[in-house]
Amino acid sequence: MTDTILPNGIKDSGGDNNHFKKGCNPFAQTGRSKLQNKRASLNQQIIKQMRMRAGAENLLKATSNNKVREMVVLELSYVNSNLQLLMEQLEGLNSSVEVYQNAQETANIPLIPLGLKETKEVDFSVAFKDFILEHYSEDGNSFDDEIADLMDLRQACRTPSRSEAGMEMLAKYFSHLPLLESRFFSPTRQTGIFFTWYDSFTGVPVCQQNLSLEKASILFNMAALYTQIGTRSDRQTIAGLEEAISCFQKAAGILNHLKETFTHTPSYDMSPAMLSMLIRMMLAQSQECLFEKTALPGIRNHFYSLLKMAQEAAKVSETYDHVHQSMIQTPIKDNVPLFWSTMSQVKTNHYRSLAHYFVATALLDHQLSPSDDEDQQEKTLSQVYDRLPEGRSPLDILKKREERRRIGKAHLRRAILGHEEALRIYGLCRHLRKLEVLQDILQASLQRSLNKFTDNDNEDEFTDYMEAPDIISKTEHKAELEVPASTKVKVNDFFQRLGPLSVFSAKQRWTAPRTIRLRPDDGDLGFTLKGEPPVQVVSLDPLCPAAADGLKEGDYIVAVGDADCKWLGVSEVMRLLKDVEEEGVNIQVVSMMDSNPPMPAKSATFCGNLPKTYSMICLAFDDDDKNPKSRKVTKKSSFLSWGLKNRLKSASTLSLPTADHSGTLPWNKPCPTFPSSSSYNNDSGLY
Repeated sequence: MTDTILPNGIKDSGGDNNHFKKGCNPFAQTGRSKLQNKRASLNQQIIKQMRMRAGAENLLKATSNNKVREMVVLELSYVNSNLQLLMEQLEGLNSSVEVYQNAQETANIPLIPLGLKETKEVDFSVAFKDFILEHYSEDGNSFDDEIADLMDLRQACRTPSRSEAGMEMLAKYFSHLPLLESRFFSPTRQTGIFFTWYDSFTGVPVCQQNLSLEKASILFNMAALYTQIGTRSDRQTIAGLEEAISCFQKAAGILNHLKETFTHTPSYDMSPAMLSMLIRMMLAQSQECLFEKTALPGIRNHFYSLLKMAQEAAKVSETYDHVHQSMIQTPIKDNVPLFWSTMSQVKTNHYRSLAHYFVATALLDHQLSPSDDEDQQEKTLSQVYDRLPEGRSPLDILKKREERRRIGKAHLRRAILGHEEALRIYGLCRHLRKLEVLQDILQASLQRSLNKFTDNDNEDEFTDYMEAPDIISKTEHKAELEVPASTKVKVNDFFQRLGPLSVFSAKQRWTAPRTIRLRPDDGDLGFTLKGEPPVQVVSLDPLCPAAADGLKEGDYIVAVGDADCKWLGVSEVMRLLKDVEEEGVNIQVVSMMDSNPPMPAKSATFCGNLPKTYSMICLAFDDDDKNPKSRKVTKKSSFLSWGLKNRLKSASTLSLPTADHSGTLPWNKPCPTFPSSSSYNNDSGLY
């Protein structure tokens, strides 16, 4: 993988050099960059097909000509077929985990990384320059360099390097977003800037005018980048395993923060149900790496060590079983790649079989001798089992050689059956069959259990159908959520020349700068100053020349002569005013206006023909389709009161037009990837 740092000719105020970390060169022909390029191309094709479907459905709704209707229905069938093929290709990209693995990885089961969400370029220049001129009464063209810095940073975040430098760059942009929101995103007006992000599972675009989607998507990509770093780690070394453990725990922590903070993000891959599943998967992979770290120095053929490893393996199996159970729940199962759910099943069976193999080895290879601590072994064995076969106790198993052998062989039979089931499931998924290293590991584990069973099999014995008891999962090192400190880093505000955010923000309103001529009267200016930057006029003498010239109590001084005073304190401003000569000096002041906003403009979320979900209110929905019996008769609110009630809402949702909301049209049914809105409404409780 080639991760490069490219010069852009613009100074990076947050770094030590004149470069932005561009991450992977988009034109570099690496496996990871090729996947991202394919993902971007697929996203464009999916939105094209969805627009065609929306247009055809509208035409079908508008026309009554039977011949035209037949042609439209035929076209819709082609479009839905193309959509299904594109979705299968996108699933294939999410299943291409071999590209992200360590190049020297030959002895460990591959891990699953998350792909980065794709986005469109955003041009801040026109909207920000207009806002600076209208709201801040300054020349927007003087901020060309700052806007270029911001756009370069966002562009670099589309291809972050798979390293801490790439993570730092994403965190840097994420930390800039609250500052941008305070500077330019007013609750009373829209900037006209649209942020478009594509769902990483369905490829459906979601577009918003506010920064909530932008923040959530950057957090998702930070978690995805951590998973890619963890997947690439060398798991044949302790340092590499520790890096992988930390990365997956940090990814889970970021995803959990995303789920708790951005609860109504209108993108399926960031819905609460999907995020909960992803958190479980990251913690399961971290637990798997913890098991590998314990086993890396070698597993001693010792009674206590084998039982300990059996419970550790059972813990990994249990966590993957929980992951698989969450993957097969509606509505997650419709969009999670088959590769993911199959891999979780394979690992569930593989690690459960390992647990039974370790217990069998402990029972078959070690007999209770007079020098052994009988009580300690009995206590350890009793903690391994949830229940024992009827009429048996841990002490009986330890003391009776034949009983010990029977239960040991029962564990081997379960290990063999589990490994065979893992291989069977492995063969069901064509994407999984590409991972030859996984097949080699599964076959080697099966052969080891078969050899052990053959060594302890006696032809003279009757067939014993005793079933081995389940093994209690237990671990000394449980995978935990870890919130990385890098989610927020200290950054310098690109637009700090506009003034302190406490005063000069998008939500504050003030008058245009007024020029006041100060002429000292016997050395007295007629007012005093107070406050943090910018300083405020207090104790104004209403008879002084400055008051006569228009100075008001509470005005903020933003300039003295040619000196900008927005960031100057009282002492510095007084120093500028101290030596005012008799002819006086011009100062510029602004007055704070009433902060009660007028009726806000409405923010819209555009989602390409995606069915309505828990967070989506489709403006195309026809009110006449609602059941009139379910309506409540209420007094109609005035237009102004409607705006005041809704000014704090982040976004409404606008879907591309759909002809039929009930999902009853024939061309809506063959495409399970895009279920009808009614199916989502039925499952809304899962969110």
